[in-house]
Amino acid sequence: MIDSSLAKTIFGRLSWESFPVHEPILLVTFAVVVLLGAGIAGAVTRYRLWGWLWREWLTSVDHKKIGIMYLILGIVMLLRGFADALMMRLQQAIAFGGSEGYLNAHHYDQIFTAHGTIMIFFVAIPLVSGVINYVMPLQIGARDVAFPYLNSLSLWLTVAGAMLVMVSLFVGEFSTAGWLNYVPVANLENSPGVGPDYYLWALQIAGLGTTLSAINMVATVIKMRAPGMTMMKMPVFTWTAFCSQILAVAIFPALTGAFILLMLDRYVGTNFFTNDFGGNPMMYWNLVWLWGHPEVYVLVLPVFGIYSEITSTFSGKRLFGYSSMVYATVVITILSYLVWLHHFFTMGSGASVNSFFGIATMVIAIPTGAKIFNWLFTMYRGQIRFELPMMWVVAFMLTFVVGGMTGVLLAVPPADFVLHNSLFLVAHFHNVIIGGVVFGLFAGMTYWFPKAFGFKLDEFWGKICFWGWVIGYWVAWTPIYIVGLMGTTRRVRHFDDPSFQIWFVIAGIGALIILVGILAFVIQIAVSIKNREALRDTSGDPWNGRTLEWSTSSPPPFYNFAFTPRVHDLDAWYDMKARGHRVPEDGYRPIHMPKNTGTGIILAGLAMTLGFAMVWYIWWLAAVAFIAMIAVAVGHTFNYDREYFVPVDDVRQIETSRNAAAGA
Repeated sequence: MIDSSLAKTIFGRLSWESFPVHEPILLVTFAVVVLLGAGIAGAVTRYRLWGWLWREWLTSVDHKKIGIMYLILGIVMLLRGFADALMMRLQQAIAFGGSEGYLNAHHYDQIFTAHGTIMIFFVAIPLVSGVINYVMPLQIGARDVAFPYLNSLSLWLTVAGAMLVMVSLFVGEFSTAGWLNYVPVANLENSPGVGPDYYLWALQIAGLGTTLSAINMVATVIKMRAPGMTMMKMPVFTWTAFCSQILAVAIFPALTGAFILLMLDRYVGTNFFTNDFGGNPMMYWNLVWLWGHPEVYVLVLPVFGIYSEITSTFSGKRLFGYSSMVYATVVITILSYLVWLHHFFTMGSGASVNSFFGIATMVIAIPTGAKIFNWLFTMYRGQIRFELPMMWVVAFMLTFVVGGMTGVLLAVPPADFVLHNSLFLVAHFHNVIIGGVVFGLFAGMTYWFPKAFGFKLDEFWGKICFWGWVIGYWVAWTPIYIVGLMGTTRRVRHFDDPSFQIWFVIAGIGALIILVGILAFVIQIAVSIKNREALRDTSGDPWNGRTLEWSTSSPPPFYNFAFTPRVHDLDAWYDMKARGHRVPEDGYRPIHMPKNTGTGIILAGLAMTLGFAMVWYIWWLAAVAFIAMIAVAVGHTFNYDREYFVPVDDVRQIETSRNAAAGA
């Protein structure tokens, strides 16, 4: 008894049974992860890169390196999230009639919960944050973001949340309550295990990082713009990133509040979202979707900005209707906060409430449609170059419009009553996320990759990736629209009607085609690195761009600009080129820059430890981690050596070599 009590004190509810050694799929996955991790660690050790990694990357406060690390996180988690998708597609393709498939219900529920959670919180958000982090400060002529240390902390908190989700794969289990951890399934009485707790702590930690990052980006746009860059001279991508991050600041506290209340239900025994003692599960749905639908626009608005920049550049002309594009972005930002209830028309709020939210949902399609026409009119009579980024734009317009139309259909409450709990809704969601957000992110990464690394991505493998995603999407999700219209229920692992099986087999084939696209992207990066000299860009402006980021070298120096640019017109770099701009060769001054700090990654590591300890009821470890977090945070406030000046001679040397490379 004493031994058992001592073990419980030390390990909480963590025991040998917590390790899923009886699951062959997880054991194989664990072995692969261990081998990959050991291989990477071995390579870093062999080439003595640990010190370089710590100094140059892990402790960096450079917005460009932080943006790249966000992108790496998103790509890594994409591989994990898509592996879950393939497992679901295989299960649904074979589980008909007497066949139960290869996944039991409990395991399948974990997989579809993890898939949605990872794809939104740890793929889409980091990829969008990465592009914003890298590009936006360069577009406004800033040397860094407003709060560089906060930027580092935001990144590593997001990484800590992702790591906690990954740990749940091998220690314990993940939530089975869906990608938003729905109650009453996630209530303690229905899910007494660790799954919902892993979910809550991972997303609280990552959500804090996302909120802090959004505050940082908003402050950067407001306070750090180059002289002469008024609000109506900002690039459209900066505008969309700005509105997106304002929206994120507004909505993430609602999600945090909902999760805190659910934590209190699970840890303290309160009854906010229980079915009895005055609890109301529907309030959780309201709070979560008050975050959830605006979050779609947090993701898609910056991507609309990416499409705008690419369309303008590859059409060789100024974006049509710049002012209307800005106003449409602001209107979408406001209206996105007034549509969340369309996610549960069926809850019984009544005709008046449903009508208001249905009309609001239809109205928000108007400014979105206006953007489509702006892009089309930009292309009209333009000198269009159908290079890879522009191909993604065209594929987006053809795909996203279908998703928009099915969204307007679902905005009609009577239609939604029929389709709400069907796979039609799931197909619509993937239509707008893949056709809108994913296509745009690949377009943006292709477009700005030479700016970040100094060489273009390989075009052949880029086209394989493009066609894999585009063809794969339509093959994978058109059948799901069809079976959804037939009434097939979502969140189901087994089907009784064998006539539906052919549609799920086709959908599975589509998922495999998308896999070809994903693998082609990974190969594209590897091939591009190998052939980087042949793909090298020394001009800093390989696409004949129009905004300020293309005025710097590729990659830009760590201080971005030796001289803060002065802006006289929209499309500042295009205007500077038209005026015969020349790079100054003298008159340099010391440049004020922030120093690197390891506080962000240390705090995030402690936050992850705290989350893990709270999941497993290891109270002493949670207390130690919390006290250590306070100590590190307070200690950081006494660090007054956070800034330095880049000497004039160093600036001159960097700029001289840059100018020589550009001249060559």
